[in-house]
Formats: sequence, structure tokens, C-alpha cells
Amino acid sequence: VQLQASGGGLVQAGGSLRLSCEASGRTFGYYAMGWFRQAPGKEREFVSAISRSGDSTAYADSVKGRFTISRDNAKNTLYLQMASLKPEDTAVYSCAAALVASNSAYYYTRAPQYNYWGQGTLVTVSS
Repeated sequence: VQLQASGGGLVQAGGSLRLSCEASGRTFGYYAMGWFRQAPGKEREFVSAISRSGDSTAYADSVKGRFTISRDNAKNTLYLQMASLKPEDTAVYSCAAALVASNSAYYYTRAPQYNYWGQGTLVTVSS
């Protein structure tokens, strides 16, 4: 599966953005999906994950209550709605797909569990 993230940009602190990740192929629904981010000079970190059906989601503590992950399997698209953005949310955000081993999104919080990665989209939050 090929993944293409979009929707990044420059936003003021407190603002909102919605990221999208479009997947190629007809097997999008077979994969659990996740968002990761990497800030300059820092390691990549988990942001959020969603089960293949969408009924299970997981979030990093740093974004819980502010970000919402969702998916539309009919459109082969993953979303990340980001609200109340903070300057520390500035990073390149990447989407990834994992072959399913669990129906719980909490299983998919580590990068090595993912099989496919899209190129990232830059989110910059100004103070």
C-alpha cells in the first residue's frame, strides 16, 4: 500500500488543522493505521492509532483530548483532526499502515509494528 499525507501548514497556537492520509489500492481496510511525528532534533514519536474497523483508537498522552483520529475505509483515507495546537506540536507528521495482528489500537503504538510509511507533512505552530 502506498500512503500520501497532506494537510500540514502554518497555524497559530490554539488553532486547528486536519491532516489526511490517502492510501492506494483496495486493501486499506486490512490495515491498522497510525500517525507519528518527528520534531527537529528529536526522535520520531507515536501520536495516534486506529484499528482497521475504526472502533478502537489510541493516543499519546501529549495529544489526548486535543487530537482525533478517524478513517473512511470507503475513501481509503485516514484523518487526524488537531485542535488547540501548541508550539510543541510542530513536527513532520507521517502516516503508517500495519498488517493487523490485533483489533486493539493500543497494540500499534510503536514504529516497528508498521509495515508501510508515507512521506510526511510539516505542521508548524507559531506562538
